[in-house]
Amino acid sequence: MRKAAVIGSPIEHSLSPVLHNAAYAALGLDWEYTRLECAEADVASLVASLGPEWAGLSCTMPTKRAALAVASSVTARATAVGAANTLVRTDSGWHADCTDVDGVVGALREKGFSGGSRGVVIGAGGTATAVLAGFAALGISSVSLVVRDPSRAAEAVATAGRVGVSVEVLALSSVDLGELAAASDVLVSTVPADATVPLASAIARAPHVLDVIYHPWPTPVAVAVEEAGTRLATGLDMLLHQAFGQVEQFTGLPAPREVMRSALDAELATRS
Repeated sequence: MRKAAVIGSPIEHSLSPVLHNAAYAALGLDWEYTRLECAEADVASLVASLGPEWAGLSCTMPTKRAALAVASSVTARATAVGAANTLVRTDSGWHADCTDVDGVVGALREKGFSGGSRGVVIGAGGTATAVLAGFAALGISSVSLVVRDPSRAAEAVATAGRVGVSVEVLALSSVDLGELAAASDVLVSTVPADATVPLASAIARAPHVLDVIYHPWPTPVAVAVEEAGTRLATGLDMLLHQAFGQVEQFTGLPAPREVMRSALDAELATRS
């Protein structure tokens, strides 16, 4: 039996096993996908302990930077983002990629985003760097990065430079977020749901919105977007699209997308 897992901390509520195990069953593979609790400091020792039956790892917070460090080969986009959410076993070691970029691109395209040049990102953490790489893949050339503390945006700015996106850093306290959103082609919020309560109506003025948060649901942004009639992509859409890429890299086979989507819907119905 081949094995794969999602690693991170906390990990018990991860939906990745639902997606991967449904995919492997549909592909006729005798594979097992589990959850492994793992702190950032323990990634190297965990990876070193895995036998040849292990095909791949999905890496969630806080393991993504450490995953990049243990890889023997790395994709250009993972290098640009500065983190890896995917480790794939190869003959020469572990190969690192960042299918979070696929998650951003796939989620927005699925919800009707067909192109544009101006983007807005709220927040400058690890998810924001993947969003910037996704924006580059979508043809977004100019991004306003809205943050509470501009001094903490250096990493996101560096990623923007690596992927060829022009970025301006704006302090949330001094920007008219509604006007900025309305003038954009797409906006992505990467901050926790409670932080968006006073921002949601302004965010909803963007023609396309991706809210990476999906718990608790509905988020304040989701409610505001529904009221405004804006097109909304969610963190669940991102989760699906990044998992499609992981399944394909782990197995070498096309991901059974509708099976995975149905499995996610069924699991969410059970949890709700």
